[in-house]
Amino acid sequence: VWDIALRKQLRHGASRFDIDVAFRSSAQRVVLYGPSGAGKTMCLRMIAGITAPDGGRAAVAARVLFDERAGIALSPQQRRLAYVFQDYALFPHLSVAQNIAFACTAGWRNPLRSARDARVESWIERLHLQPVAGHYPHQLSGGQRQRTALARALVSEPTALLLDEPFAALDKGLRQQLRAELLQLQQSLRLPLLLITHDDDDLACLAEQVVHLDGGRVSAGPQRRPALEACAA
Repeated sequence: VWDIALRKQLRHGASRFDIDVAFRSSAQRVVLYGPSGAGKTMCLRMIAGITAPDGGRAAVAARVLFDERAGIALSPQQRRLAYVFQDYALFPHLSVAQNIAFACTAGWRNPLRSARDARVESWIERLHLQPVAGHYPHQLSGGQRQRTALARALVSEPTALLLDEPFAALDKGLRQQLRAELLQLQQSLRLPLLLITHDDDDLACLAEQVVHLDGGRVSAGPQRRPALEACAA
């Protein structure tokens, strides 16, 4: 499912940070695990096509997204990967329904509040957002914001789901509940998932395989976990 070998050199003044991440895994749920500054987010951004790598290759679910030697570099839209940012990146001037509908809209025109789309309404119902469908992001709880971001990512029927520290901004009790919801959702969709974290509880609940990153490189991985620990809401 995951065939990743990407390189990127980052410079800030006289300092330099080299990212050279390579791993292969057939697991449905892979967690990139490591301390802050290990290069996890940059790796995710390169896979998604948000940041261009200096070289290497990336293939997800048997689709080549980037190959330096073959001259392949699909745009983020062509890659059809769902990306959920750590801060969720919701549009503050759009309602929950409009935020989700934005992923179905061609160009940059904002969806109308009165617009109806069966795909949007289906995800609103599936993620229990009906009571807040007309609310704006500042009116939502942390869990509602995350569900909105997930719905927006999934409404376009992606081939894989990328999550950047999705529970970092939530309190402990809510993190436990949303981990369980995410696991159930992934298992029902059978959608490959790549999640980055430095939280041991995320590993216990969600990781089928773990890739350890440190200093921009894979220090150990992928390591298949023998069994998932409890992940009850």
